[in-house]
Amino acid sequence: MEIRPLADRLLVEIIEKEDTLAGGLLLPETAKTKSQQGCVLAIGKGRHENGERIPIDVKVDDRILFAKYAGIEIKLDGKELFILKEGEILGIVQS
Repeated sequence: MEIRPLADRLLVEIIEKEDTLAGGLLLPETAKTKSQQGCVLAIGKGRHENGERIPIDVKVDDRILFAKYAGIEIKLDGKELFILKEGEILGIVQS
């Protein structure tokens, strides 16, 4: 199945955090927190403002940082995905 986000929304795949600490200890599943980084899989065409379409600043395959409680979580083909609004993005991760 494929999802195409509308307006200023993005489809984001979560980038999982490391399961081990610096000392080599494994974190149990209950101690893990949700990652706040993801890879953009699809973007909408942008929002309408004063009769004009304003394009989204990120592009597909960008690695982004988003707010902790942002977006709507969905499961698609066994993957954890989020649908976010552009305003919930905090920044693009540069490597």
